[in-house]
Amino acid sequence: MDTAAPDSLINIRHRITAAQRRFGAPPQVVELVAVSKTFPVEAIEPFLAAGQRVFGENRVQEAQAKWPELRARYSDVELHLIGPLQTNKARDAVELFDVIQTVDRDKLAGVLAVEMARLGRRLPCFVQVNIGMETQKAGIPPAEAVAFVERCRTVHQLEIAGLMCIPPDGVPPGPYFAHLAELAKAANASQLSMGMSGDFETAIAMGATYVRVGSALFGGRPAIP
Repeated sequence: MDTAAPDSLINIRHRITAAQRRFGAPPQVVELVAVSKTFPVEAIEPFLAAGQRVFGENRVQEAQAKWPELRARYSDVELHLIGPLQTNKARDAVELFDVIQTVDRDKLAGVLAVEMARLGRRLPCFVQVNIGMETQKAGIPPAEAVAFVERCRTVHQLEIAGLMCIPPDGVPPGPYFAHLAELAKAANASQLSMGMSGDFETAIAMGATYVRVGSALFGGRPAIP
């Protein structure tokens, strides 16, 4: 690390390592995605200075307002889009982000493919699965996920690295994470983005390779204007 890490970053990294040791077997590597949505440049920079390089943002417009400045100083950042993506923002997303975690419909997959070809950037993508079949959440239904991954690869020529989900609130997340892991295996997708501040250790037990942690790192979120 370049400078002393924030205590929260040290704590989360320790807990990730402890979970890997406790549950054994794969995944050998669990990548921490620091979810910096709603936080300003000055809140993010201490984490960059301490060596954290993988960050997640929910909104293209918000990311455009802060990450070009930060990347001018930290060129090796890996930026993940982890929020819903509208097709009219696809070009901007492909220009700015390094990984798209929220591919959830054919129209979006097709537009992303066009923009990646136009810009000469072939980004790894995750298919977002609505693992709890919740009407208020985005994502492809679980029963359609494997076929959708295949279409993304063969029809749209996208690089699908893995699957992503957000389990329902207020219920044990383990069965949902296990279901996503089963779908990923069936889809021949090696990466699993699952687990957030309150449940990332359970996600690691079920095979997560990316955990998306925000409030446990940055604290309470500022109000969104």
